[in-house]
Formats: sequence, C-alpha cells, structure tokens
Amino acid sequence: MRTWTAQSSASAPVAWALLARPGAWSAWAPHVRGAWGLGTPEVRAGAVGAARLLGVIPVPAKITSKSERSWTWRVGPAVMTHRVVGQGSGSVVAVDLRAPGPLEGAIAAAYGPIIQTMIDRLARLAE
Repeated sequence: MRTWTAQSSASAPVAWALLARPGAWSAWAPHVRGAWGLGTPEVRAGAVGAARLLGVIPVPAKITSKSERSWTWRVGPAVMTHRVVGQGSGSVVAVDLRAPGPLEGAIAAAYGPIIQTMIDRLARLAE
C-alpha cells in the first residue's frame, strides 16, 4: 500500500465535506471535471458511476465502502481509500493506494505526484 498525506488547519468535518462530495472535487482536483452515479451530495457505498477527467474521459468507478470519515473506490485494478483524520483542531487528509503486484508501483510513480498535489490543494482550500 502507498499513502499520501497533507496536514490542514481545517477541522475534519470541513475537509471531509470537500473530499466526500463529488460536486466539490473539481475545486481541489482540477483534472476532475465532474462525476455521476457515485452519490449525491456525498459518495455512497455501492454506487457505480464515473469521474470525468479533463472534461472528456469518463473513468468508471465503484464506491466499495464508506465510513464516517473515509471512503474507498475501485478504479480499474486499483483501490483507493480517501480519508480525513482529525488532529487537534485541524486534520490530516490522506489517500491510500492498493493495486496488484508491480502495478501498484507503476501507478504510484505515475499518479502519486498528482495525488499529492490534489490533497495539498484540498488541505489549503479547506482552510
């Protein structure tokens, strides 16, 4: 498993509202230009839909689980958990990536810097 984290002075509920609501994703992940079928206003466990990348590429996804401050989706062979952990008056935003064998390393190398940039933006936006 690979993990990326970002500290925020925002409370966990504020950071969670950005992380869990597909309608807010483009504010901190500008390459995501929309999503459908994944839940409204928040992601919903069992929901099947897609995220639209770069305004044109639909990427099929399934929300496999959701708890109070985390949700997990499967996108192709990759499983990603998005979570917010309260830390004092602030929070930590994190994304965990799991994928089979060497694919995990390849995805982490290619997409990891984008994941870090996204959660850094979310942490700042939440503040």
